[in-house]
Amino acid sequence: MARSLQAVIFLATALCFFSFQASASAESHFYVEGQVYCDTCRIQFITKVSEYMPGAKVRLECRDREGGSLTYSIEGETDETGSYKLPVDGEHEEEVCEVQLVKSSKPECSEISQGVFARRSARISLASNSGMPSAGRLANPLGFLRQDSLPECPEVLKELGILPTGLI
Repeated sequence: MARSLQAVIFLATALCFFSFQASASAESHFYVEGQVYCDTCRIQFITKVSEYMPGAKVRLECRDREGGSLTYSIEGETDETGSYKLPVDGEHEEEVCEVQLVKSSKPECSEISQGVFARRSARISLASNSGMPSAGRLANPLGFLRQDSLPECPEVLKELGILPTGLI
């Protein structure tokens, strides 16, 4: 009887240990996914004439909140749909993490906006205790600006209610 009790205790302890190990490793491994597009109207948001960009390069960087020193960095490339998925190791709770544009795959659409309201990066939370149950983190879409707006952009902006009808 004592032997079977010891075996049950050993089994229960091992089970607890392995389940703790599995949950700890699952919590410290994330992936960040998002999309890169060509901003064909130069308005810094996606429209029906925007084009997703295969082969564009992005970088995820995490920096220390206090001193701003780089703590983690990984680069990736978009697939044929303009989507990327970056694996992330470790917890980055005390860091500021952002995905940023690195290199365009289209020479005619390669400008990174420098304006006051420009969205050059997408901030992302990479902490297990952030209230998000899955390991996946979705970054806001990022866009390169086309050198010249497409001719249909005024009509698109009018449909969105951004331009008055008399300006076209």
